[in-house]
Amino acid sequence: MDQIRLEKTTWDNIDDILKLKVAKEQKEFVAPNSDSMIDAYFAMTEEGKTVYPFGIYCGKKAVGFLMISYNCVWRDNLNFARNSYYIWRFMIDRKYQKRGYGKEALRLAIDFIRTFPCGEAGCCWLSYEPENEVARKLYLSMGFEEKPELCREGEEIPAVLNL
Repeated sequence: MDQIRLEKTTWDNIDDILKLKVAKEQKEFVAPNSDSMIDAYFAMTEEGKTVYPFGIYCGKKAVGFLMISYNCVWRDNLNFARNSYYIWRFMIDRKYQKRGYGKEALRLAIDFIRTFPCGEAGCCWLSYEPENEVARKLYLSMGFEEKPELCREGEEIPAVLNL
């Protein structure tokens, strides 16, 4: 397997990242990358948040996208989210799934977070749709702990990784 790496989203690679798509049956689980870039823009300009959008690359080919933010609280009962890192978006293109790229990219994201680019934090977190069993298995295998008691029925399940 070629080495997986994270590459900062720039004018030079944004077109490749915007072309990435999940499988048809996964569309309800993750927003399109264009929506993610819009969300990042408004989080930075309107809310003053720090957001790190990355392309996931294998060799010279964009194979996925992930976006990390800091201090992103989207619900009042997620107290752990304050002053923590949030893996806001994460996807692997349908053509590149089931090759281990997702696990390696998530490991790289956690390594990046552990450099504490926005300051020290006790944890990072993410959330996923309850029906997304593939994502659930990946996140649990990487040490994330589910917090289902913090969501109402049908809401995304938050999961936390202590740093």
